Amino acid sequence: MLERCSVKELDGNVFTMIGEQWMLVTAGTPEKCNTMTASWGGLGVLWGTDVATCYVRPQRYTFGFMEESDWFTLSFLGGAYREQLKLCGTRSGRDMDKISACGFTVAAGAGDAPYIGEADLVLVCRKLYAQDFDPERFVRRELLDKWYPAQDYSRMYIGEIVEAYRKK
Repeated sequence: MLERCSVKELDGNVFTMIGEQWMLVTAGTPEKCNTMTASWGGLGVLWGTDVATCYVRPQRYTFGFMEESDWFTLSFLGGAYREQLKLCGTRSGRDMDKISACGFTVAAGAGDAPYIGEADLVLVCRKLYAQDFDPERFVRRELLDKWYPAQDYSRMYIGEIVEAYRKK
């Protein structure tokens, strides 16, 4: 069971949570949504607001949901869900219902934003800003070949963290 909390009460290493344990980025509505595993993102303060940042490539099925909605969520799950996180990172929601296949339930936060009910921590975000990575702006050009050989540059989304939920 999740309970609402303040982001100021959260603890944990963001680098481990995002980069090693991964998170699920979910957008759409509780009735029609998609989720994808992400290991790129950040949490911080921007424009005097608590924010979360995530990155989605245009070919990802979740991209369309992110574009259509003003809201998205980040769900952090425990180690028992590693196989489900792998599936959500390697399979497309165009081809299968990943949420059902993983045995996840969808709950809704502010803005009717869908999130994964089995999460240990959920951040409900209202989009503030979105921008595509511009290859001309890369200072370290070797990153282009390493991370974008197909030139499918990610879109960065910055969202105000409107609600946070954690496991009791």
